[in-house]
Amino acid sequence: MLMPSIFAENLFDDWFDFPSFRNMDRQLYGRHFAREMKTDVHEHDDHYEVDIDLPGFQKDQIQLSLENGYLTITATKEVEKDKTKKGKTIRQERYDGTLQRSFYVGDALTEEDITAKLEHGVLSLNIPKKNEKKLPEKKLIAIEG
Repeated sequence: MLMPSIFAENLFDDWFDFPSFRNMDRQLYGRHFAREMKTDVHEHDDHYEVDIDLPGFQKDQIQLSLENGYLTITATKEVEKDKTKKGKTIRQERYDGTLQRSFYVGDALTEEDITAKLEHGVLSLNIPKKNEKKLPEKKLIAIEG
């Protein structure tokens, strides 16, 4: 059912969240802040270090791909929906679905150049700097006359 944008993501969010401190978070981080990959990028002389927060994700739920110079990180997670063990769910705030984010890393890199490590819910990427094909320098053409 489509709801007008005057309502929150869930009509009952504000009723169950009194006093509403959650709206303060939404103002600071945006409407869908809970479903974003928080990322830190650090530049060094010869490489970039990228740290992406992916709490609760396992190694087999994360996929890295490199295509046309874009590094794409995709993380997919499904929350268990076994109602017999835990009873009826009244409210569920854990994320279920797919997160995806892309970064342009250049055409000079290959999959072998990039290293990745998942530790304590943080995906750490090491992306080397490689010189891209340089365009020829601008040369002027003399005009006669």
